[in-house]
Amino acid sequence: MAEKTVSKYLSNLEKTFAKDNPVLLNTAKVFHELDQIEYELGLIENEETTASKYSWWPIVSLIGGNSTAKSRFTNSYLGTEQQFSGIQASSHKFTALLYNNQATPATLPGTALDVDHRYPFYQVSQKIEQLQKDEGNRINAYLELKTINSERLKGKLFIDAPNVGATPATPIMSMLTTHAIENSDLVLVFCDVFETSSSMLTELIQQITLHQDTNKFIYLIDAPAATFYPTKSSEIISSWQRRLADIGLNTGQFILLPNQEHSPNTQSPPQFVEIDQRLANVEHDRSYRVLNALGKSIHEIENVIIPEVTEATELWKERVNMSSLLILGSIATLLVFAELHIGGIIDMLFDPITGSIILLVILSILLPLHLIMSKLQSKFIINRLNERRKDLHLMENLGELFESNLTFSRMLLNYSEPAGWNKRTRARLAQLSEKAKDLVQSLNDSFSTYDDRGSSSLD
Repeated sequence: MAEKTVSKYLSNLEKTFAKDNPVLLNTAKVFHELDQIEYELGLIENEETTASKYSWWPIVSLIGGNSTAKSRFTNSYLGTEQQFSGIQASSHKFTALLYNNQATPATLPGTALDVDHRYPFYQVSQKIEQLQKDEGNRINAYLELKTINSERLKGKLFIDAPNVGATPATPIMSMLTTHAIENSDLVLVFCDVFETSSSMLTELIQQITLHQDTNKFIYLIDAPAATFYPTKSSEIISSWQRRLADIGLNTGQFILLPNQEHSPNTQSPPQFVEIDQRLANVEHDRSYRVLNALGKSIHEIENVIIPEVTEATELWKERVNMSSLLILGSIATLLVFAELHIGGIIDMLFDPITGSIILLVILSILLPLHLIMSKLQSKFIINRLNERRKDLHLMENLGELFESNLTFSRMLLNYSEPAGWNKRTRARLAQLSEKAKDLVQSLNDSFSTYDDRGSSSLD
């Protein structure tokens, strides 16, 4: 198999992390080794990379309900209430908020996010197209990018999600919400979201439940100014903790926000200090998230992709063999009828000369028919694998891997596992898995206070 070139996406990542982040630089190199394996298996094209499935940018998502709590907080926290009043509760798009040092904010279309490898919605139009035909061309109806001159946005990217109560639970909106939460290092959930009932809220609760052990959720309570006293604040937080525990949400930090309309210091209340401290850690969270994504991608080949294709191959073999048996049964039935009406057929079959000729004729009929049936049945299997690819949200082309194995020998012999999936490939994946673990350990060491002198003093 030819050597896969380093994708442009990975090349740009390596340039980004070359100077100040050796762990993510080495992570990008391991992703290329993984790409080589997937390329050899026929899962990705030469310019594709599995690293593009995940955002490498520190991401903070904001999710709220129908009130103006989220928009008021966003304007106040980012200091944009005078120059950036366009973040409204009725927004139906996912808005990426990005730092820019220009005084005037700018609004860019969703295509700016879709084509830029640095952002979390890179090539998301392809996923949208998989869910609904021709909707991928309407990416601007779902996404937009806004640049803001706010110090709190430096080195980070905020995703302002559409308000849940006003968002229909369509497959596309559900996918985008799931994508935002999975790619986020911190999710600010405004508690007003739980005050309205909707199908989208049910899906949101399911997503939070799946990820609540990742320590990525902060619940923000928009409190009236008259109730903002220490004792009353504790009661409000305790009340919301009990309320969310009743729906299965048991972890996460709770912060009671001051009323933004009456607070004398709207940009630096004490509660914002807590959020600032948490935001200061999102770059580290990003590194661990990317390393976790690397490990997930490695194990996904053996635990998801190969089993899916193997199962499909076995189903294909069963259908082809059944079709061939039906054809063989039909030939046998014709011979029986011929014996009953004409006679002497069985004697001809046992004759060394005529029997061999008849056998060759049958084989000359069965073999092409078997190959034709193999090709016909493969079309149904490829369509099935393409559907499974959508269901599993995989970028890897399962149908292409299956189709690349439709060789003459594999259509005749009893192969089930894809070509190229062998001990050597498993060993290479195991080596990549060890490299991923070493990178996690290296990241852990960057936070360690122990050194040779420190450890010796403890002895």
